[in-house]
Formats: sequence, structure tokens, C-alpha cells
Amino acid sequence: MPGVFQALPALVNGDASLVRRGRYCNTTFLVEVGESAWLVTVHEGRVERVERGPFLMREWSFAVRAPLDAWRRFWEPVPVPGYHDLFAMTKAGHARVEGDLRPLMQNLRFIKDLLAAPRGRA
Repeated sequence: MPGVFQALPALVNGDASLVRRGRYCNTTFLVEVGESAWLVTVHEGRVERVERGPFLMREWSFAVRAPLDAWRRFWEPVPVPGYHDLFAMTKAGHARVEGDLRPLMQNLRFIKDLLAAPRGRA
């Protein structure tokens, strides 16, 4: 999965409509893929930095945690029901979202599209 996260800045920053949609998003959030943790820093809709953990005492606003298999299914070109959307994954028990949900909910469409950007490439 490192390739997915290394490609994330180019995938997001290269999509003008996605950057425009996230223009008010300024946050750092954690994505946990099984045992691997990644910090994604977004500034004005652009992915500024993606860092691989483990992290000791690092600040993030919210976290999205799911097993490796759940992320693989989420990043399929056409995910099956239950894996097609971040909240579908949480409702089905495949993922957890925790922390300060305000930045997530204020930028929900952008964050969902950011996380789905690697679809078909994972």
C-alpha cells in the first residue's frame, strides 16, 4: 500500500476540480491501513504531505481506520456494496472513524473523493 499513499499528492493535486472542492480544507488526518499508519496533511485542497508512521505523539484531527483487505476492496475500480463509500464501510463494520469529526464533516465530499482517488490503482 505504500504506492497508494505516495501517489496520493499527484492524484489529488492534479485534479483541479477536486482541489477547488477542498479549497477550504486545512487539516491533518490519520489513515490506518491494517498495522500501517499514514498522516495526510491538506492545505487549501492540496495534499501537502503524506507521512508513514509509526507516530509518537503526532497531532491529527480525525482518523479513518480499517484493515488492509477493506482498503483493497474500497480501492477496487468498482467496489462492491459495503466498500463503495467511507460511511458504508463504517456502517458495515469494516472501518472506524474517530477523533474531531468537524473537519471531516465540513469537507465531507472532498475527503471522500481524496480517499477514493487511488481507485483502480491500488
